Amino acid sequence: MKTTTLIKTAIAFLFFQQFAFSQEPKKDTAPAGQQYTIENCVNHFELDKATKTKSGYQYWFADKNFTQENTLKMSIVEPGKSTHAPHHHIEEELFYILEGTAEFFLDGKTVTAGPNTSFYCPSNVEHGIKNVGNTDLKYLVIKKDLK
Repeated sequence: MKTTTLIKTAIAFLFFQQFAFSQEPKKDTAPAGQQYTIENCVNHFELDKATKTKSGYQYWFADKNFTQENTLKMSIVEPGKSTHAPHHHIEEELFYILEGTAEFFLDGKTVTAGPNTSFYCPSNVEHGIKNVGNTDLKYLVIKKDLK
């Protein structure tokens, strides 16, 4: 399955999350001062526009300053590293593995999985993701912004 198809699948998760988990009606307007156009609503990954992190890179396809309430980020994590230690927060998250091998930690347990796997993190549950493979781990993170 091509990475483009995987990204489309993850975007479908984004919309599913928005409708399945939202308890408030969807806003009909863009954030203050934001105008949506075809030019700014299509975002193609470019490594030179990604942000370097201590564990690799991150690239925001859609951040909370652009979208009405959801974010979509791709993380690229080097072998043996993680973006941060296990943690928890009020927002629920969906992770979707595009490439590599991830170890996913949730509430004291771990599972290892590869491409075409999603991980769901409920609100306020300790979780983390780590690259346990020999190649870069590439995954999408979908989260609802609770402003």
